[in-house]
Amino acid sequence: MIRNVLKGIQAYRTAWPLINKLNLWQYFAVPMVISFLTGLLIGFAAWGLSDDLGAFFSLAWVWEWGADVVRTISEILAAMLIVALGLILYKHIVMAVSAPFMSPVSEKIETHLMGTTHTHRNTTNASQLWRGIRINIRNLGMELLLTVPILLLSLIPVIGVVATLLLFLVQAFYAGFGNMDYTLERHLSYAESVRIVKQHRGIAVGNGIVFMAMLFIPVIGIILVLPLSVTAASTETIAILKETRRLAPKEPTQNLSQ
Repeated sequence: MIRNVLKGIQAYRTAWPLINKLNLWQYFAVPMVISFLTGLLIGFAAWGLSDDLGAFFSLAWVWEWGADVVRTISEILAAMLIVALGLILYKHIVMAVSAPFMSPVSEKIETHLMGTTHTHRNTTNASQLWRGIRINIRNLGMELLLTVPILLLSLIPVIGVVATLLLFLVQAFYAGFGNMDYTLERHLSYAESVRIVKQHRGIAVGNGIVFMAMLFIPVIGIILVLPLSVTAASTETIAILKETRRLAPKEPTQNLSQ
């Protein structure tokens, strides 16, 4: 598990050179704009809602005694909740909408690494978008189910530190999951993709750790996060497909003149 996490992280070392070598920046233009605008929108929404949500939480305490402490705790809880939900919504919205742009990137990387001696399913932009929406809705639901109880645990002293780390890793896993599926969707069904990511969850977590960390870099982070993370995930996912023999070789073309 830990070794795979490190592999997922180390894959970023070759991402930038590979993007330049294959001239992939042209495919990232629209997703980078989508990423920036979505991040900006969620950021402003979080800024505007944090105080109101904190005040709403504090209404549960009707006594004057300890009201200031409760208000402070409520504001902290509101901020944590908004940041967590904002990051969750951001990555799933961006990943789903960017699917038609990211799949060709993954395919070009696959062709570069594998040559033309392999086969995969032909998919349309519409099917890629639908696959992205379906995967991200599924992951969004699962992530929310895990996030809410973890946030509650984070309020408990000492345990809160562990819970915060666990919350980060959960978000990282689903970020890596989405990045890996841009490659998996050409080769595996929806159910098979879920299964293969679970079997290689360390790669997903490693990819997602860098993804999530980049979101905390102002402006540049949300612009570059998708190009680098998708490229890194593609190289590792292709390696997984090779290891599990899911990259089928093409049948040799027969010479009809013979």
